[in-house]
Amino acid sequence: MTSNQGAKDFQFIESENTPVFESVVRKCIEWGTPENLMFVVGATRSEDIAKIRKLAPEYFFLVPGVGAQGGSLEEVVKYGMNSECGLLVNSSRGIIYADTSEDFKLGAKKEASKIQSAMEKHLRRLM
Repeated sequence: MTSNQGAKDFQFIESENTPVFESVVRKCIEWGTPENLMFVVGATRSEDIAKIRKLAPEYFFLVPGVGAQGGSLEEVVKYGMNSECGLLVNSSRGIIYADTSEDFKLGAKKEASKIQSAMEKHLRRLM
C-alpha cells in the first residue's frame, strides 16, 4: 500500500467487499514467511497500517512517506510496530529537502538525527 495519490486508482478498489491491498497481503502471506517476505506500507494512512499489521503481525514493513509526504512517525509506530519493531521507516524527501541552502547537508543531518532520536525512544519501549 503506497502513500501516493495514485494508490486510490487501484489499491482501494474493492473486490468481494475487500480492498485490493488487503487481498494482496493475504495472498502474499500464502507465498512467503516473515523470514523471506516484507511489505511496503505507506506512512500516510495509519488506519490502513493497522489493518495490514493485523493481517501480517510478524512481517517486516518498509514504511516510506514519513515527513515531506505527510506521514507521522508516531502514527507509524502506534499502528505498525510489533513486538520486535518490524519497521524500517523511510523519510527520504523529508531529509533531503530539510534545507535548501548551499549548506543543505547540515539541515539534512539535523532532520535525520531528529527522526533517528524519535525512533530510538520508541525502540527503548520494546526493551
